[in-house]
Amino acid sequence: MSNKFELEHIGINTENAMVAEELATLLSSIFNLTPRHGQKSEFAGDYFECMRSPFLGKNGHIAMRTPDLENAVEELKGKGLTFNMDTAAYNEDGKLKNVYLDGEFGGFAIHILNK
Repeated sequence: MSNKFELEHIGINTENAMVAEELATLLSSIFNLTPRHGQKSEFAGDYFECMRSPFLGKNGHIAMRTPDLENAVEELKGKGLTFNMDTAAYNEDGKLKNVYLDGEFGGFAIHILNK
């Protein structure tokens, strides 16, 4: 059975906090979104995450969500994909919460989240 994947947000790498905040403010203005501060980034609504410093992916990352991350990992492994386990995060009960795929896709890293 195939997993359902949905777009969570697009992460955009910027060079510093000021540029990230300016970009989040601009995108919020263009698309009538609410800007907000994150831990390592500035958000424009729920759609754009403007990174305060470059992170994975030349251009940034694409975050996808799925209701069963552990099953999705097995499905993606079956398609020949591998994971950057250095990026894996787990919740309190030891279940995988999120992880990045290895490599880049069109200059973007892909972040898979359990939702």
